[in-house]
Amino acid sequence: MGAFKGKTLLIVGGTGSFGNAVLNKYLPTEIGEIRIFSRDEKKQDDMRHEYQVRMPEYADKIRFFIGDVREPASVKNVMHGVDYIFHAAALKQVPSCEFFPMEALKTNVIGLDNVLNAAIEERVRSVICLSTDKAAYPINAMGITKALSERVATAKSRTVPEEQTKICCTRYGNVLCSRGSVVPLWIDQIRDGQSVTVTNPDMTRFLMSLEEAVELVEFAFNEGHTGDILVQKAPACTILTLAKAVCGLFGADEERIRVIGIRHGEKMAETLLTNEECARAEDLGNFYRVPADNRTLNYDNYFSKGDAGRNTLTEFTSDNTVRLDVEEVKQMLLRIPYIRRQLGMN
Repeated sequence: MGAFKGKTLLIVGGTGSFGNAVLNKYLPTEIGEIRIFSRDEKKQDDMRHEYQVRMPEYADKIRFFIGDVREPASVKNVMHGVDYIFHAAALKQVPSCEFFPMEALKTNVIGLDNVLNAAIEERVRSVICLSTDKAAYPINAMGITKALSERVATAKSRTVPEEQTKICCTRYGNVLCSRGSVVPLWIDQIRDGQSVTVTNPDMTRFLMSLEEAVELVEFAFNEGHTGDILVQKAPACTILTLAKAVCGLFGADEERIRVIGIRHGEKMAETLLTNEECARAEDLGNFYRVPADNRTLNYDNYFSKGDAGRNTLTEFTSDNTVRLDVEEVKQMLLRIPYIRRQLGMN
């Protein structure tokens, strides 16, 4: 945390689950200021009051800015004096993006470009952009826009020296109990006496906690190089296994699980590292690093020189990672503060 001492951190899209996790971890440190930038004044006001009550001795470090990443002027207004940026603003709901793809494009791609342009202009030292497994082999509008946003970040990283502004992406899978995710929905369904709705029982998904999502961003901040995509090696389980684990923790009979079918734009499995990225990816133990492809655009070189080398890594998917069983998923869920609060354990 030494790098943040006395510094100003901007969280773009900071009123969501990720922003709250960052505040919880960073506010008690020697960080100078944390700016929350978003377009929802109600969420900002709720967050302001929450931290005034819960962390009164640190709440003055938080500053709130109303604005929209789609508007370059409002992005510039928040940028002056910022040292570091965690960019989490995005339209994330797959079905919503399927029906309104241009809205996803405006926020996920143009919005990121606006943030990066303003950051470079203000000489922000580091920008970490949050991406998703759906950006790898994308089949839906949400994934396509996030894949394009990764390309925008990589391209922008080539235009500015790393010593001035480092630009990295992190790519991760399902964050358990984040806003809009399936586990809180299932808990509500159980408490309301409804069926626990599962799209396809054999579908697999990566699992990680909000704390692990923050750790991945910190790893990118500390170890990443400009243009990198950083991936955490997450375990996975089937959707049925996850549903059974939630039912077990909250006292619901597994017979309440009802299969409703795959929704618009969903995959049976997700990918965090593609086969093509394996050609240049590096295995860093708990993480993969995918460096930017900074080869020249002079393609004549490849007719005369070629590139015969290739890494021996293979693609990393929710089907070939560590597969968790019901008891292992329960233990993972019990480490999450939201679940513990729902169970009355905190």
